[in-house]
Amino acid sequence: MLALIHSPVASEWLAPGSVESGSWNSGHVTLEEGFVGRRGYPPEFRRKVLDLVEAGRPVVDVARDLGISAQSIYTWRRQDRIDKGLQPGLTSVEKAELAAANRRIAELETELAIHRRASELLGKVVPPKGSTK
Repeated sequence: MLALIHSPVASEWLAPGSVESGSWNSGHVTLEEGFVGRRGYPPEFRRKVLDLVEAGRPVVDVARDLGISAQSIYTWRRQDRIDKGLQPGLTSVEKAELAAANRRIAELETELAIHRRASELLGKVVPPKGSTK
C-alpha cells in the first residue's frame, strides 16, 4: 500500500518508497488522528493524490494504495477540471458561496417560523390595542 507522508522539512506530501522520500513504509496507510472527518480529506492531500494521477498512475491503483475510494478521486479530478475551466459546472468558490447562501436562507426561515409562532401565541394572550373585549 502507498501512504502519503507529510515531510516537515520539504513541506510537502511524499509517497514512501519514492525517490524523494528516501524511506519505505511496510505497507500501511498512515492516517493521522482526525485526518478523515466530516469534511473529508485535507486539500493538500487531495492535491497530491491528483498529482499522482496526473503523473500517469491509474486512479484505481492510487485509490487501492491509499485506502480511499476511487470514486472520491474521480470526483476530485472532475472538480479540479471545473475549477481550471476545462469542464462546465460550478467552481469550488461558487459551490461554497451557494452553500453559505443556503445555510443563511435556512437560518432566516427558522427565525421567521419562530416569529410567526410567537405572534400566534401572543395574539391569543394579549388583545390588540383599542380592542373592546
